[in-house]
Amino acid sequence: MQANQDDRITQSETTKGGKGVVIAVAALLAIAAVGGYYYLNQPEESTQTQTPEDTTVQVPDALPEKPIPTETIPEPEPEPEPQVKAPEPQPEPVKEEPKPAKPELPKLNQSDAFVREQTLEAFKGLSINNVLLDKNLARQFVVFVDNLAHGELARKASPLVGPNQSFDALDVTDKIYLDPDSYHRYDMYADLLQTMNTQSIVSSYKLLLPILNDAFAELGYEDVTFNQRIKTAIKEMLNAPIIEQPIELTSISVNYKFKNSDLEALPDAQKLMIRMGPENTRKVKAALRKVLKKLP
Repeated sequence: MQANQDDRITQSETTKGGKGVVIAVAALLAIAAVGGYYYLNQPEESTQTQTPEDTTVQVPDALPEKPIPTETIPEPEPEPEPQVKAPEPQPEPVKEEPKPAKPELPKLNQSDAFVREQTLEAFKGLSINNVLLDKNLARQFVVFVDNLAHGELARKASPLVGPNQSFDALDVTDKIYLDPDSYHRYDMYADLLQTMNTQSIVSSYKLLLPILNDAFAELGYEDVTFNQRIKTAIKEMLNAPIIEQPIELTSISVNYKFKNSDLEALPDAQKLMIRMGPENTRKVKAALRKVLKKLP
């Protein structure tokens, strides 16, 4: 299989659409205390008054030097008044903030501005404006994802602008290798995915899903939904191997292909991941796994 047209060695050639695959996949992927009372046990009223028996006290002939001691009957202690616990204050009712109403979705043919706005909002704070196209975004994205799910790259259907740097190869002792410096042309895309807010991406994706479904219906599938298709596309990308060692190439005219037959036999979508280099591939895979877990 020949290498892609954008993999020519000439410095003047630049990649066309389709190189932003990882962003394309992730761009639209974008939830009382119980109060008690206690009671005090009251003492029993068991105070009894005893009537002393009549006794005759004989007065001695002479008064004693000291007075005769007499028994003192203690006064009954006053009963404690029952303690009344102050009622616990009732919690103030929690005022629920009104949920923002979902924006009204435009029809597919009038959806470009809305889809672009929602995508930029999902990547708020990140530089995606310069790589995101302006026209036919929903249809472009759906076709691109559908091809990815089959391991193919639909470059003309990419909703993103590809990297500007050209592909380079190295000639070392009569052998041709993929130049590791070429990996850096994908740094921006990989870093963008690494720093994205996964929840925002998935929320935007869910909001735009009816529009994407309409675009997917135009492709004529009856046995699969677009949500199923995008999951298949992500899994296809995750299946790409991570190659650490130098990658040897063979050339036919000005085109290149992997000399390793196992690598050359991989789907184009996975070969794109290899051309990103091992570091970028790891970043992309980590981001795609997060998105995949949160998709509906």
